[in-house]
Amino acid sequence: MVQRIDRDLNRFRQVVRGIVKKELRKFMVTGELVGRQGRDYVSIPIRQIEIPTFRHETRRFGGVGQGDGEPGTPIGQAEGDGKGPAGDAPGEHMVEVEVALAELARIMAEELELPNIKPKSKDVIEAEHGKFTGIHKNGPESLRHFRRTFREALKRQIASGAYDFAHPVIVPIKDDKRYRARRTVHAPETNAVIFYLMDVSGSMGDEQKDVVRNESFWINTWLRHQYKGVATRFIVHDAEAREVDEYTFFHTRESGGTRISSAYQLAADLIDAECPPSEFNVYLFHFSDGDNWGGGDTQVCVKLLNERLLPSANLFCYGQVASPYGSGAFINDLAGAFKGTDNVVLAEINSREEIYESIKKFLGKGR
Repeated sequence: MVQRIDRDLNRFRQVVRGIVKKELRKFMVTGELVGRQGRDYVSIPIRQIEIPTFRHETRRFGGVGQGDGEPGTPIGQAEGDGKGPAGDAPGEHMVEVEVALAELARIMAEELELPNIKPKSKDVIEAEHGKFTGIHKNGPESLRHFRRTFREALKRQIASGAYDFAHPVIVPIKDDKRYRARRTVHAPETNAVIFYLMDVSGSMGDEQKDVVRNESFWINTWLRHQYKGVATRFIVHDAEAREVDEYTFFHTRESGGTRISSAYQLAADLIDAECPPSEFNVYLFHFSDGDNWGGGDTQVCVKLLNERLLPSANLFCYGQVASPYGSGAFINDLAGAFKGTDNVVLAEINSREEIYESIKKFLGKGR
């Protein structure tokens, strides 16, 4: 029975996996999974999977019919009150299932053809992990291994002839007791820090921020699958930049101008002070509508990228989100300044439908 349940559960998981993979683009575009994320799982709404079965409800339908029926007499009772026009399409029954974020990342890798990341930093952090992989004859009672102890006592009593097959009673003595033993494992860990930078000036509206929110969910899902430890930092900017929490990042809107170099300057200072490249793999994702203040600020941005950010970063990605108020010139300036630079990726996101391709472009280098 247990094996059958396990088999059915595995089959159900494979069916759910196939549905998620088939509809991955839709989930990315609509942002349906954003806000459904837990620590290790995400809740995914899918059409209900029903297995056909026979149901007998004699109390509801009056039991077995007798006698001749009249032509046109309905069998059973109709559902609902019968009001409203007739429909020609079946109803959809939705059910929410939990999918591990690690499994979601594996589906992303298959569907978007993402390569595994090779960490830039050669010096990795050694972390100690304790695993109970051994058995000792001494230890605290809280770690006593019941089955091993029982087996040793049984072997001793059978070997000595003290075992009574008619009235089996197993009484362990001190020499029979076995305890779980902890073994310290030194495992290498690679850590990553993700910087999200976003223009929150008046030209970036709610639609643009929703696009950024969707992008960040899928980027986080992938990078958390690739690294043991991932930290996220959020920077917003208009004419000035400041670090904020996640909620403020997605809900702040200013009315000032735009000076992108202020965000790059703050990110560079935070990396130097708190996230040295010798200990962290650094990722920067900047989203803007491409409108930047004049007076040479774009040249300042290029200098900051060349001298401070790119030498420290595994990857710098710039996503230009279409806005009716933005000039859209900044992506062209970056393309001209960093043509052929391996750790710079640029993408135009003109609508929600382009989220899928932009994420594939950002993460497709495996850096």
